[in-house]
Amino acid sequence: MKVFKFGGASVKNADAVKNVANVLKQFQNEELLIVVSAMGKTTNALENLAKSYFNKDKQRNKIYKEIKSFHDEVIAGLLKNKDSHAYDDIENLFIELECMLETKPESTFDCVYDQIVSYGEIFSSRIVSTFLNEAGIRNRWMDAQNFIVTNSNFREAKVDWKTTTDMISKKLKPIIKKQMVVTQGFVGRSENMKTTTLGREGSDYSAAIFAYGLDAKDVTIWKDVDGVMNADPKKFKDAIKLDALTYSHAIELAYYGATVIHPKTIQPLQSKNIPLYVKSFLHPKAAGTIVGKASKEKNIPTFIVKSNQVLLSISSRDFSFIVEDHLSKIFEAFASHKINMNLMQNSAISFSVCVDDSGEKLLQLIAELSVNFDLKSNTNLELLTVTYYDDKAITKLTKGKTILLEQRTRATVQFVLK
Repeated sequence: MKVFKFGGASVKNADAVKNVANVLKQFQNEELLIVVSAMGKTTNALENLAKSYFNKDKQRNKIYKEIKSFHDEVIAGLLKNKDSHAYDDIENLFIELECMLETKPESTFDCVYDQIVSYGEIFSSRIVSTFLNEAGIRNRWMDAQNFIVTNSNFREAKVDWKTTTDMISKKLKPIIKKQMVVTQGFVGRSENMKTTTLGREGSDYSAAIFAYGLDAKDVTIWKDVDGVMNADPKKFKDAIKLDALTYSHAIELAYYGATVIHPKTIQPLQSKNIPLYVKSFLHPKAAGTIVGKASKEKNIPTFIVKSNQVLLSISSRDFSFIVEDHLSKIFEAFASHKINMNLMQNSAISFSVCVDDSGEKLLQLIAELSVNFDLKSNTNLELLTVTYYDDKAITKLTKGKTILLEQRTRATVQFVLK
C-alpha cells in the first residue's frame, strides 16, 4: 500500500491535472491513497477571502468570484463533453461556500479561517477525482475529515493519534485494498465536528498521518523539482540534488526552513520506518530523493536562507542575569503567541532570538515582553543555515554582509545577516 501526495504546483491548471493522470497510469495495479493539495495559489486567495469575510469587507464577493472563475477555468480545460454533469458536485460546493459568506461570522478568526481555507483542498481533490474517473482511472473520493481527528486548536490543530489511527486502519484501509482513493491534505475535524487545519503547507503531514495509520510501504511527495536539493535553485544556481537523506537530517533541514518537506512529516514515518520519496511529477521515472533510516547519505553541504527575519534582544531592566525564571517567562510568551524561535542565544544579561516577521502577532509579543524586559530589534534580516559547512563556502555567502549573530555546532552553522 502506497501514499502519494500531489502539491499545489502539480494541480495548478488543467494540463497539470492531466499530467497527474499520466503519472498515476503507471501505478494502477498498486493499492494507492492519493492526497491532494489546493490548486496553485488557491490557499492564498482563500486566506484573503477569510480575512475579508471576517472583517465584513465588501471585497469578499470579488475575491470569491475570482476563486470560482479560476476553478471553472480548470474544469473547462478538463471537460470532454460540454453537457457533462460530472462536475456538478463542485458547483454545489461553491454554492455552499457562497451561502457561508452571506452569514455573519459567529466565531473567532482562526475558526473562520479553517472553515473557509479548507475548501481549497476539497475543491481540488473533487476535481482531480472526477477527472481521473473520466480518464478511466477508477477511484473513490473520500473526505479526510472522516479520518483525521484533532483538537480544536484552529490553524495548527494537533492530531488525536489513537482515534485517527484506528479510523484509518479500520475504515479506510479496507477501501483502499479494493480501489484507489483520493482525499485531501491539510484538513481534519475536531471532536465537536468543526473543520480544522494542520498548519500552513500541512498536506505533506497529512500524507504521513495516513501512511502511519495504513502501515504504508512508502510515501511519495510529487514536486516540481527532481528531489531534495542542497539549496534553493532559485537562489543558488549550482544547487544539486541529494540522492539520500537520513530521517534526522531531513527533520533538521525542515526545521531550519527547507521548504521541500513539511517539518512535521518525518516523525510519523520514522516511528514506523516508512521510507519517503521526493520525486518530480515532470520526470516520474527519475530516482528522486529517498529519506529513510539506512539512507546512503553523503556529507554534502546544504544551504538554507530564510528572509524577512527579525532579531530580538531581550534583557532584564535591572541588568541582572538572564536566568531560569526570566527564560520561563520569555518562553511562555512565545508559546502563547504561537511564535516559533528559528535561532536562540543566551548571554549573561540578554537573550537573543531570531523569528519570522509575523506582523501583528509579533508586535503583540513585543508589547507583552516589554512590560518586564528591555527589547531591541532588527528587521529585514536573513537567517542563513549551512550544514556540513566549510569555511570557503561561508566566506563567499557572508561577503559584504553584516553578521549580527553567529552560532556553530559540529555539523551546522547559522548566521543572522543584514
